[in-house]
Amino acid sequence: MRLGSTRARRRRRALAQPFPEAWRDLLRRRWALWPALTDDERQRLEPLVQVFIADKRWEGSRRFAVTEEMQVLIAAQACLLVLEMDHDPYHGIGTIIVHPSTIVLHGPRATGTAGVMADGPYPILGQAHHRGPVLISWDAAVAGARHPERGHNIVFHEFAHKLDMLDGTVDGTPPLSDTATLQRWVDVCTREYHALRAGLGGPLLSDYAATNPGEFFAVATEVFFTRPVELREDKPMLYGVLAAFYRQEPAARVA
Repeated sequence: MRLGSTRARRRRRALAQPFPEAWRDLLRRRWALWPALTDDERQRLEPLVQVFIADKRWEGSRRFAVTEEMQVLIAAQACLLVLEMDHDPYHGIGTIIVHPSTIVLHGPRATGTAGVMADGPYPILGQAHHRGPVLISWDAAVAGARHPERGHNIVFHEFAHKLDMLDGTVDGTPPLSDTATLQRWVDVCTREYHALRAGLGGPLLSDYAATNPGEFFAVATEVFFTRPVELREDKPMLYGVLAAFYRQEPAARVA
């Protein structure tokens, strides 16, 4: 049996089932952005969530049990990013690994300062591997879903990295439709990134966005979906290129 046919069958089975009312109730209770979506957006998001849950391999770290609640809340937030995209950008993601809380990694890593490396244990809330799994801290996923006003959402952040990786590089520039769109993206994002690096970017984007262009895109995505009105007012050109890429106007949902 071919893997592709097995995957397609799994997806068809998921879509053949109605979206569970218990999942809607969960999203109403646990995800602050769910009520802001229109009825049409929710209806189109639901099958994406069903397919995402059925299509991915879900693992808990060190015997941590992954529950249906975890799958639904993580999947819904991840799928919001691609709600208006024509294809399945997450097709290449095979595994989601859920950790109960902060993830501690070990080994050498880049610090964000050119040529400077650090070693030893370091805590993270999530991680997206190129051609590999996505790691998510459940505590952080819950907090981001409940408190969008804080401007942080680890699910948005890590799945933005996965979108960035679609063209094979992690450079803060996801695949864009044409040369003009790409040039505008580069102009706007480069300007904002260098402003942050110079300490002139303002308080809306966290300092972590100045680590490198990939982190800039991931942090900007978090703010675009969680604090869109502030982003539109403070950085209208950045809001504009993100709205063009995601084909969404989140500021209109909460204005």
